[in-house]
Amino acid sequence: MKPTIVRNITRADEGTVRGLGELGVATVHEAQGRIGLMRPYMRPIYSSARVWGSAITVSSQAGDNLMIHAALEWCRPGDVLVVTTTAESTDGMFGELLAVSARARGVSGLIIDAGVRDVVDITAMNFPVWAKAISAQGTVKATGGWVNVPVVCAGAHVHPGDVIVGDADGVVVVPRATAAEVLHAGTERVAKEQKSRERLRSGELGLDMYGWRARLAELGVRYVDHAD
Repeated sequence: MKPTIVRNITRADEGTVRGLGELGVATVHEAQGRIGLMRPYMRPIYSSARVWGSAITVSSQAGDNLMIHAALEWCRPGDVLVVTTTAESTDGMFGELLAVSARARGVSGLIIDAGVRDVVDITAMNFPVWAKAISAQGTVKATGGWVNVPVVCAGAHVHPGDVIVGDADGVVVVPRATAAEVLHAGTERVAKEQKSRERLRSGELGLDMYGWRARLAELGVRYVDHAD
C-alpha cells in the first residue's frame, strides 16, 4: 500500500475510554480474556505515568520520525499516539520538541515500539510515554509512512480508534467495538475483587476461598509431616 494518511477515524465514547483508564491495565487485560497486552519491554519512562485514550496509529520507517510529525495534525484532545516501525528500531524517534507539540494538540501520551530521548525534559512535562528503549540516537525525516491504518505495536494489533490504556503494568489495547463490554466486565471484576480482598484481609486462605484444595488433590499433591 502506498504511504497514506487517513484523516478521519471513529473513536470510542469518552466515558467508556475514561472508565477503562481508571480500571487500569491489569484489570482491563483480565476483563477482556487476557488479550491485547503489549510486550513487557514496553515500559513507562517514569513510574507514575498513566494514560488512556483513542489510538492514532503511526507506521514509520526505522530511524525516521517524519510520520509522527504528520500524525499530530490529525490528533484530537485525549488521543494516544501509537507508533511502530517497519523494521526493529531503538533509535530515539521522539523527543522533547515533539512532546511539546503533542501536548499542544491535546495528545494524552505516546506508545512507541522504538526509542525515546530527552526523557528528563519529557518527564518534567508529565507527558506519559511507553517505549522499547531510551536512546539519544537521532533520526531523519526522509521517508513516507502511514497514519491511521491497522498496525502491530509490540506484538499487539491496534486499529485506529481502539482504546489504549497504559500504566506501570504496561500497555493494553481494547478494540473499539468491544470497549463498552470490557468496561462492564472490568467493573464487575473490581467489585468481586473487593469482596475477595476483605476475606483475604481477615486471614482466610485463597486455597479455601477459591476451592483450590480440591485442585491440589486432583493433581496428586500430597501432604507429609516431614520430608523423605
